[in-house]
Amino acid sequence: MTALNPVQGAAAETARALESRTGGVLAIRLFGWINLAVMTAFLINNYLTYWQGFPGPGTGSADAQMQTGLYAVLALLAVAYVLYPGSPGLRADSERINRLNAFLIRWAFWAVVIVGVADATISFLRVEGVLEAVFGRQLASDLGRAQFRGGYVHMPLIALSVLLAAVTRTLGFYWLALLVVVSQLLIVLGRFVFSYEQAFLSDLVRFWYAALFLFASAYTLLEEGHVRVDVLYASFGETAKGFANAFGAIAFGMVFCWTILYFGLGSRQSIINSPMLSYETTQAGFGLYVKYLMAGFLGVFAVSMMIQFVSYLFAAVADMRGEPGGRELTGSIKH
Repeated sequence: MTALNPVQGAAAETARALESRTGGVLAIRLFGWINLAVMTAFLINNYLTYWQGFPGPGTGSADAQMQTGLYAVLALLAVAYVLYPGSPGLRADSERINRLNAFLIRWAFWAVVIVGVADATISFLRVEGVLEAVFGRQLASDLGRAQFRGGYVHMPLIALSVLLAAVTRTLGFYWLALLVVVSQLLIVLGRFVFSYEQAFLSDLVRFWYAALFLFASAYTLLEEGHVRVDVLYASFGETAKGFANAFGAIAFGMVFCWTILYFGLGSRQSIINSPMLSYETTQAGFGLYVKYLMAGFLGVFAVSMMIQFVSYLFAAVADMRGEPGGRELTGSIKH
C-alpha cells in the first residue's frame, strides 16, 4: 500500500470527518447520543421527584415544566454535539463512551468495597457490644437505624468513591473477586474453626458478589466476553457481523435496559425505588444495612449496560462500513 503524503492524509481525514456527519452515520450517532441524553434526564427526574419531592414531569407547575424541559435540553445538547463541525466519528465516539462507562463502573466498584468494609466493621462492633464504647451512646444508637447509617455513612463513602475512581485506572474486578473469596473463607474459618458465625459476614459475601456479577457485565461486553450462542455468526463476513451486532444492541440490549429502568424507577413503589427510598435492610438480626443498595445495583447494571450498548452500536456500524481502527481482542477474555 502506497503511503499517503501529508496533503493526501489531511484530505482523507477531512473526507472521513465529513462522512461522519452525513447519511446513516449521522442518524446512528444522533440515535445513540439522544438515547443517552434521555436516559440521563430520566435518572435526574427520578431523583428530583422521589428523593427531593418535585412534582414530576408534566404540564402543571413551573417545577413540573422544568422537569419536562430537561428532556428537551439534554436532547438538544446531544444533537448539538453530533452536529458540531469538530465532533468525532463512530470509532472516536465509541472509545469516548467506553472511557465514560469505565469511570462510572470504577466509581461503583470503589463504592461497594469501602461501604462493605465500613458497614461490616460497624456491624461487628455492634454484635460484640463495643459500638457504644467506641462511638458513644447516641451515635451508637443512630448507627442502629438504617436511615442514619445509609444517609450519614454510606452516602458520604459513595461520594468519596468518585475521587478514588478519578485517580485509579483499573476496574478492579479481580480484586473484588478476591474479596468475595476472602470473605467466604472467613465464614468457613469462623464457623468450623472458631465456632463463630454472624449474619453480617454472609451479607457481605452476597453484597460483593452481586456487585461483581452486575457491575462487570458492561466490561465483559466491552471485551466480548459474554457467551455468544453462535449458530451462524462465525460464518458471517465483517459487514454481516457488524449488522448483527448493531441490530442486537438496539433490539435486545437497549430495549432490555429501558425495560429495567422503566419498571425499576417508574414509580415510588417500583422494585428499585421502593427499597432505596426506605433504606430497606435484611431481616437478620445484626446483618449489614446494605440491602437497599443491592436493589440499586440493578439500576447501575441497566445504566452501565445501556451506555455500553450505545458504544457497541457505534463500533458495530463502523465495522459494518469497513472503517479502520477496530479493536483486536487479544486478551484472555474472549468468546
